[in-house]
Amino acid sequence: MYIILVYDVGEKRVAKMLRLCRQYLNWIQNSVFEGEITDSKLKELLHKAKKIMDRQEDSIIVFKSREQKWLEKDIIGQEKNKLDTFL
Repeated sequence: MYIILVYDVGEKRVAKMLRLCRQYLNWIQNSVFEGEITDSKLKELLHKAKKIMDRQEDSIIVFKSREQKWLEKDIIGQEKNKLDTFL
């Protein structure tokens, strides 16, 4: 499945969440990640993220799509992290 993950966490937890998400997804811009991920890897990522976050203050939003081609993405302004699709 293809997902976009957005997190909003307290300043003290930002670096830990950034490092975690980079292990699973592609960084797009501040607190935003996207990429292909299996159900089991997504569960693993969210389990680890819940250990970092404070559920009274922080949030994570996950947008899911079966495939990237079903997700239309328009970028206005500077693209923060261009994803190359070649090997």
